[in-house]
Amino acid sequence: MQEEQSGARREGHHPIGRRGFLGYGILAVASAILLPHERAIAAANTYFSGRSLSFQNLHTGEELTSVYWNNGQYQPAALAEINHILRDYRTGEVKEIDQDLLDLLHALHDEVGTNEPFQVISGYRSPKTNAMLARRSGGVARNSQHLYGRAIDIRLPECGLECLHQAAVDLRGGGVGYYPTSDFIHVDVGRVRYW
Repeated sequence: MQEEQSGARREGHHPIGRRGFLGYGILAVASAILLPHERAIAAANTYFSGRSLSFQNLHTGEELTSVYWNNGQYQPAALAEINHILRDYRTGEVKEIDQDLLDLLHALHDEVGTNEPFQVISGYRSPKTNAMLARRSGGVARNSQHLYGRAIDIRLPECGLECLHQAAVDLRGGGVGYYPTSDFIHVDVGRVRYW
């Protein structure tokens, strides 16, 4: 059962069904009781109205705003668009981007209070690209989370690098790297760690 759910998640299928609908109804009522009114409304609106992300790939010039999750499920067409814009621009290889990373980026947007597009320095990296970068720099992990579509290097100029870095650290969603000289932060959905 767990494997089936995991497989369904990767394919973007999260059927709500009657039990799920009732569960979310209970969650909404509990949220209304336990959370301040505004937060409960925001939580319900996010569930039903969806989650969107915006990206600007600095290497290709491509831009994308996409609702990747709506009405309780990931949207396969939107995920495919995100996979494409976050591809290895050097080789053109596309990899499925981990949905947990997308949710972390969405939470990061909320944390800093902006919908400004993430400027993407690096999303997915093919083994060939990662090996080349590792040879050039001691700061590139040979088994990088980028290889698995679980990491991204970004900036949000409107927010500022220090603000973005602190927001990512506060979320405790995985690894966070701070590169002020190169003007970006790294976030991934691996274990929680900072550098």
